[in-house]
Amino acid sequence: MKKLFILLLCASSALTVMAQGKSLPSVDVKDLKGQTVNVQELGKSGKITVISFWATWCSPCKKELDAIKDYYGEWQEKYGVELIAVSVDDTRTAAKIPAMVEEKGWEYRILLDAQKQFQTSVNITVVPHTLLLDQNGTIVFEHTGYAPGDELELEEKIKMLAGK
Repeated sequence: MKKLFILLLCASSALTVMAQGKSLPSVDVKDLKGQTVNVQELGKSGKITVISFWATWCSPCKKELDAIKDYYGEWQEKYGVELIAVSVDDTRTAAKIPAMVEEKGWEYRILLDAQKQFQTSVNITVVPHTLLLDQNGTIVFEHTGYAPGDELELEEKIKMLAGK
């Protein structure tokens, strides 16, 4: 069992390394108002960008976004970070998103990937999954899953990108 865990951990790390250094693909998703957004443009704002893939039915996803919420205002102020939460809910569960976002008080930009084109194009198989993009839109770090304290590791990566 221990060997299997180590093997899975190594495989996960290898997948993370392979995705680093890539830019976002040209894929269209929708925002909460139904407007089309090409994800390739997300990293071209000149800001450090965090993209968090999540779903309404995913408890670790909600815990991660709640934990980041406690730091997000400070991150925006200190590092100029933008967080984009990409829901992978299907059309059946997507109706819950606006109410959940309001109830949670998440001030993130929310995008909907109901067809899972964005998720598939960046080879994400499970949520939560977080991508960190530098100011040029290049993926420099990614993380799968959530455990309390992961947001602090993310902040350290953001801090390095910001040169602070």
